[in-house]
This record gives sequence, structure tokens and C-alpha cells, in this order.
Amino acid sequence: MTDLALPILFMLLLVVGEALVLQLIRREPVNWHDVVFNLNSGHIMLWLFRGLEILCYGYVVDHFSAGWAAQWPAPLMWLFALLAWDFGFYWLHRLHHTFGALWAVHVVHHQGEHFNLSLGVRNSWYSSLTSIPFFLVLALLGVPLHVFITVSILHYSVQLFNHNAITPKMGWLEKVLVTPAHHRVHHVNDRAYADKNFGGTFIFWDKLFGTFCPQLPTTPFRYGSGRETPSQNPFWASNLPFLRYFKLPVRAAGRPAFHCTPLALTLGAILLFSLVIGYVYLYGYGYHQLSGEQVGLFILLTCGAIALGGMAEGRRWSIGGWLLITLSFPLIFIGALGWNSLYWQVMMLTLAAHGAALALGWGRRPLAGE
Repeated sequence: MTDLALPILFMLLLVVGEALVLQLIRREPVNWHDVVFNLNSGHIMLWLFRGLEILCYGYVVDHFSAGWAAQWPAPLMWLFALLAWDFGFYWLHRLHHTFGALWAVHVVHHQGEHFNLSLGVRNSWYSSLTSIPFFLVLALLGVPLHVFITVSILHYSVQLFNHNAITPKMGWLEKVLVTPAHHRVHHVNDRAYADKNFGGTFIFWDKLFGTFCPQLPTTPFRYGSGRETPSQNPFWASNLPFLRYFKLPVRAAGRPAFHCTPLALTLGAILLFSLVIGYVYLYGYGYHQLSGEQVGLFILLTCGAIALGGMAEGRRWSIGGWLLITLSFPLIFIGALGWNSLYWQVMMLTLAAHGAALALGWGRRPLAGE
């Protein structure tokens, strides 16, 4: 599954590389806790639902497709898929800003308060789940599954690029494509701007449907959504919006017990993300022939993301939880199951060492005044 794992690895390198360029070369402050959350916001859960999206699409195209698009000449079929996918995304995105239940999913992406590449991978656990209905029309029309996956990856790559903090305005391309300049407008913490520029790749949908805004506010502004500081725990970040939407009681977070240094937190996030990449390499979007090993690895990765979020928020339980989870990886998969791949051995043992070091006090600082 290198065709899936390598793009994710490339994305990780781009996100970390841009953050280093911003901090070391351009001398701009980088909030590494925010970068870590964006990387840790739920990629393993998102992958679960992305697999379900692919499964549903494949089932519909196999059993209910009219087959029209598959009969067209290849260039026409690919062009149609490229435009139709982006048209579907425009309405998916716009409706997520319109209906409260869908906004409860999408708001996680908008809560990021710093505009950089890592914001492009910040998502709710349920983002792919709510995407399913918007692209099934392509399946009904007969766009093959491999074309849908390829076009999706292309569009998502463009959307990642459009979150970068470095690219200036792009000349005549601004008239056709969604660019970082357009998308910065969409992330302003003001719904008069955030409810504009919904397009994913092509900006002409916004111009056609009256949702285009050409520039940022001329008065001081900030990025994000609302006034509350978002949770750095992916479990709460993805689920609190639903508790609020259904007007269920929400318990206020307690005072942090410690501060986790950016180096310790970022290293833990990169190591955990390396195991996510390994999971994708082994299992892809696979739902077929589920094994106990796959389920166990998935559960540990999910729990690891939650514990890492707890450390970012300085929760006491997170240190013990992180230690237990990071030690479980080598004990279960190397010791009990005999995984002998050098990649898994190095990454799991290094992650376990990271958990032990944090438990012994490395990477933790007392809060001011303590």
C-alpha cells in the first residue's frame, strides 16, 4: 500500500518542514502545540471512516451504477470526474456551514487559530463520514472507483497546499483556482468571511453561486472560530461540538497539572504518526478480512492520540496513559506477536522510550507559580 502511505509521509514532511521554515528562516512564531494537535486531530479515526466512504462508493458503483461515465472517452470521463468531484465538494462544504449538525463536524477544522499547512490536516473524526452522500452521485453515474480515489487525492492535495503560510498571490491563477490567498479569507474568525470561498480547487463555483470574497479584512482580525480556546484532545475536540449542538451538559476542563514542552510533544506526535503511516501501509482502506492484530493496532493508535492530546493539555492521567500505551506497542506486537520488521521495531521501541522518559520527568515543566 505504498501508493497510500507515501503521500501521507510526504504530507508529514511538508507540514513539519514548513513549520521549521517559518520559525528558523522567516523568524515567525510557531505554536507547536497547535501543530501537534493538527497532526493528531484524528487521522486514525478519519482513516476508519475514509475506508467506509470508499467501501460505500465501491458498493454503489458495482451494484447501482448507470454506467454512463465509464462508457465515455477516457479524457472526457476524467475531466468530468475532476469537475464533478469539486462541484460536490463545494456543496458539501457550503452545507457544512449552513446546518448545525454538519457544522458540529466541520467546526473542528475552523477552530485552528494559526494558518499554516498543519491546519490543512486538522479535521474532526467524522469528516469523511459526512462526505459519503455528496460523492455517491459520481458512483451512480458510473465513475470508476479508481478514478474517484485518484481525483479525491488530487483535490485533497490542492486543499492542503491552500493552507500554506508562505505562498503569495498567484497572479492569473487567482481567477481560476482556489489559492492560499482565497482560503485565508475563509478561515477568518468572522462568519461574514468564513461563509465565503467554499471551493476546494476551482474558485469559479464561488463566483457562480455568489459566495466569493476577494480579500481579507482591512481591519485587524484573527483566525479561528468563536471565542473559546479549542480542546487539544482529539476525542473532546470532535465530540464537544455535538454535546453543545444537542444542548447537553459540558463539564469545564480542570486546571492543567503541568506543561509539556514543544520538543517532547512534537516528537511524540511524529513517532505516533509514523505508526499511523505503517498502519496505512499494511492495511490500506481495508475492511475485508479484519484481523485481531489490525483491530488491536487501531485501538492503540486511537488511545495514543487521546493520551497525547491529554499531555498537550497537561492532564495528570495522560502521563500514565501514554506510558502504558507506548509500552504496549512493543510488548504486544514485537514480544507477543513476533513482528520482525525493522521499521516497526525501531518506531515502537523509540516510542516506548519516549513514554518512559516522560514518565521520569523529561519534557515536563511545572506551571508558573508552582
